[in-house]
Amino acid sequence: MKKFFAIALLAGVASLSACNSSPREQAADNIEANADAVADNLEDAADNVDNDTAEDRLENKADAVRDTGDKKADDMRTHDADTNLGNGI
Repeated sequence: MKKFFAIALLAGVASLSACNSSPREQAADNIEANADAVADNLEDAADNVDNDTAEDRLENKADAVRDTGDKKADDMRTHDADTNLGNGI
């Protein structure tokens, strides 16, 4: 049920964010949404683990995925994707 709600929420946010925004902003929003979805799945997996060490590793990985997604989205918003300045695209 959590995953269904998360997917529905992401779809709603994506459809709202598509209104009156540039393709670059849409791409940045998609990067953030995808990173959040992956991080949410990692956090769900951490909740299902009995080992505290494994749970901490999964939580840390979720934080790292979310942070990387935010940085890539910010880079997409800041740099022109065609110039290869900072985002490596």
